[in-house]
Amino acid sequence: MKQVIPKKWPSIGMRIMKSSVAVFLCFLFYFFVRREGITFYSQLAALWCIQPQWQHTRSKALQRTVGTMTGAAFGLMVLLVDKNLIPVNRTGEFLYAVLVALTIVAVIYVTLLLHKRDASYFSCVVFLSIVVIHIGDANPYLFVFNRVMDTMIGIIIGMLVNSAHLPRRKERDILFISGMDDTLLSSGQQLSPYSTVELNRMLEDGANFTVSTMRTPASLIEPLRGIKLKLPVIAMDGAVMYDLNKNEYLHAYVISMETASKLQEFLQGFGINYFMNMILDNMLVIQYQKLQNDAEKDIYAKMHTSLYRNYTTMNLLPESLCIYFMVIQPKDKIEEIYERFMEKDEFRKLRILKYDSDDYPLYAYIKIYNENATRENMIAYLKKETGLEKTVTFGSIEGKYDVVVSEYDQNKVVKTLKKMYEPFLWEPKR
Repeated sequence: MKQVIPKKWPSIGMRIMKSSVAVFLCFLFYFFVRREGITFYSQLAALWCIQPQWQHTRSKALQRTVGTMTGAAFGLMVLLVDKNLIPVNRTGEFLYAVLVALTIVAVIYVTLLLHKRDASYFSCVVFLSIVVIHIGDANPYLFVFNRVMDTMIGIIIGMLVNSAHLPRRKERDILFISGMDDTLLSSGQQLSPYSTVELNRMLEDGANFTVSTMRTPASLIEPLRGIKLKLPVIAMDGAVMYDLNKNEYLHAYVISMETASKLQEFLQGFGINYFMNMILDNMLVIQYQKLQNDAEKDIYAKMHTSLYRNYTTMNLLPESLCIYFMVIQPKDKIEEIYERFMEKDEFRKLRILKYDSDDYPLYAYIKIYNENATRENMIAYLKKETGLEKTVTFGSIEGKYDVVVSEYDQNKVVKTLKKMYEPFLWEPKR
């Protein structure tokens, strides 16, 4: 039976509320202060400046200013040409239309010369608002001045509204650690737009946040693309710590070469294939023998094209660091391997995981790690490296994490992080 995921209505966020406030303040300003202007232009400019992050607000304000000045300058020029050179008749109307169309080329080209490509659209908007709506206006200088003033007023109101916030403190002494699947990511293996924007804003502000996952670093690249993590991630279920910015393994709990050789001999005794994940010259290398079952072949087909994974049938164990073994076989075979494994005294200090596959229903996994390769140990190592003592963990298992996240609430991690990282000043400290 297909699982039905409950539908949730999007919440009304702060950006929507600030947009409403900015529009209303423009109305108030023109009602009490500036009676001769056109509120519409101010409201457009104000809305454009309401951005999720302050640096984006400044960027948009600059774009709008450059666009306004460029469009206004060419608009004034066209109005003066029209007033002094173009006759007032049907032929004049046609000539005026040709002049406006040709000037659009100049408007856009100037923004390119100024290296303000993103301001091209706004330059055209301001230009057309002047040359198309000016009809009947006796003073072109005053008309252009008013349009510039309308836009600048909107920019100022938008920036003021976007910079306003209730007083908060920042909890920069807490290490926040989140899981990935069923926690931070949606069912589509992506962060929601809300989580992306808010998480980046807090990261840039100094929030100590990272992720801990069973995934390899290679499988973190795409879902975390665009997320400006400053701390390293905990990957391979606690076996490695990896810096996504430097593409570098910072710490690893490895299986000794002697033990890895014994594991190879043990698994080969079952006549099965296995994947041995190793680090060689800071690269992930995955050694395998001969693909046998459909699950192995499908995994290989999906993964081997990645630039961050290197599959080989060569024995590279003496030159590399062995991180973990992975076996995927039919469930009854996995049970046999697991039982035999647990009987071996030389393997008792290794950490072994056995679980059913979600993607391949008839199959199950075995993963074998160094006994110290746990998320808890790697979190302790990260705390020591960062000097942070307090931690808050997010995950989907009740009783294991500080904050438990439902698989249907992909924004809960970031929403909760926001409340914990930047509480209001009057809220008690954790």
